[in-house]
Amino acid sequence: MQPIRVNDQFKNLMAVARQITGSAGAEAILVLLEGPTDWGRLKGLADKCKMVVAANTSEELAGAKEAGLTTVQLDMSDTPIYERLTQAVLESLADDLLTPGSTVVALYSGFDADSVDSLSVINLDEHLNRLTGRDLRQLETRVPLDTLKIVVDLAVEIGRDGREGKPVGTLFVVGDSRKVLGSSRPAGFDPVRGYSRKERNLDDPRVREGIKEIAQMDGAIIVSPDGVVEAACRYLDCSAADVTLSKGLGARHWAAAAISRATNAVAVTVSQSNGTVRIFQNGEVVLRIEPYLRRPMVWREFEYEPPAAEAKPKSKADGAA
Repeated sequence: MQPIRVNDQFKNLMAVARQITGSAGAEAILVLLEGPTDWGRLKGLADKCKMVVAANTSEELAGAKEAGLTTVQLDMSDTPIYERLTQAVLESLADDLLTPGSTVVALYSGFDADSVDSLSVINLDEHLNRLTGRDLRQLETRVPLDTLKIVVDLAVEIGRDGREGKPVGTLFVVGDSRKVLGSSRPAGFDPVRGYSRKERNLDDPRVREGIKEIAQMDGAIIVSPDGVVEAACRYLDCSAADVTLSKGLGARHWAAAAISRATNAVAVTVSQSNGTVRIFQNGEVVLRIEPYLRRPMVWREFEYEPPAAEAKPKSKADGAA
């Protein structure tokens, strides 16, 4: 674990982040680090801007709180940078460190883990819709956040990569498993039947790979609150009479909305047409994730030149979805 040096590049990026925070009305600067740094110096670079510091482990964050910095621990070692950025934003929202609908300037190591070299501007309103910190906590009370994250990450991989080069649409139903099973019936052969709970636990990467194969089959995949796949290829037998969805969403999304309204489960769909992942709760979409955003989060790119003494950096908002 190498300390992150506060070098000229880091200082220049922080200067740009401060200027963008002022000009774009951003709420905070989010710094995602791969190791410890000079916390007092980092806080000084933020000046009067609100700052949230995220890292994987307590060791990487050691001393940050004592320096007066707000921290988020991710516990996501060996995970791509874009997934850690996503989780840092979600956990900051859940802890009310960030406000839904606000804008955040993120600094992170996009190319070299030993230095901060990338900057992105994240508009939470565009990408998190109506999701709030209270909503996230409610989701966690019904379905443990760790389990939900595993399922959502798996759904995003399916939406982004498909299977063997072909797009795949699928539906996961997480939590309240007994009631969900009672509100569904087999759509055909159940490929997970007969396996032990250990062999059906999504914590195991091999199980997740197997589920990607099963995702190509018709029917919903039922997941327990502790991450065990209870059944697959299930036909959801719930009324959608009281459900209202946007135009263009097909039977899979209506079934997801209906089961999430009839039970305390959370449904996660992958659209076969474009890979979009939607999370349903209480019959409504509470979060939408576009799979192409799982690249490094350059949601709005900024081109800039090193600022002169009194010059402002050039900026261009591309508005990348």
